[in-house]
Amino acid sequence: MQHKPISVLIVDDHPMVIEGLKTLLSDNTSVEVKTHFTNGKDTLEFLEKEIVDVILLDVNLPDINGVEMVKFILDKRATIKILGLSTYSEPSIINQMIKNGVKGYLLKNATSDELANAITQVNDGNFYFGSEVQKILADSVTQESKDLPKLTRRETHILRLIADGKTTNIIAEELFISPLTVETHRRNLMQKLEVSNAASLIKIAVERKLI
Repeated sequence: MQHKPISVLIVDDHPMVIEGLKTLLSDNTSVEVKTHFTNGKDTLEFLEKEIVDVILLDVNLPDINGVEMVKFILDKRATIKILGLSTYSEPSIINQMIKNGVKGYLLKNATSDELANAITQVNDGNFYFGSEVQKILADSVTQESKDLPKLTRRETHILRLIADGKTTNIIAEELFISPLTVETHRRNLMQKLEVSNAASLIKIAVERKLI
């Protein structure tokens, strides 16, 4: 049975970038670019009546900052998955995008394969952060970080798999343990790192160089 393509909305202030992204995704039958906009106002008006699976969102928009746009979009359509895609590599901006609810973040030099993989991962409910983005966040760690928590070898392994976008069931299969055990480890990790969701878990793990 053929699955319905992932519907994608591109929001970027540069028409040439939009055309480039459409070209990159044109050969991928699992992804369909539904439409595109160059500003936040038109995007939000579209979302009043229509819905897509994934939004590729730039940070630099002419009317509404992309960081704020994340909150506006999710207020209207909480089920939409947002993937930040920008030239901005400042850790503070990436962290704010994560805090506001993006499911992933890529720099615009990402390959077509990485872009397609990121779209698929976030559409499936997972998180996806490009390797360059992970390095940027890790390099931003200061000496003011809290003492590193003690993680077991298994917890560290599961933390890496979560950061790779693996689901609970996939992790359970790879490690030959039950999904319930994976969820127990996940809760323990959140408690040790003092976070309340998976996005924060990944962010702080990268910041503290735990993965």
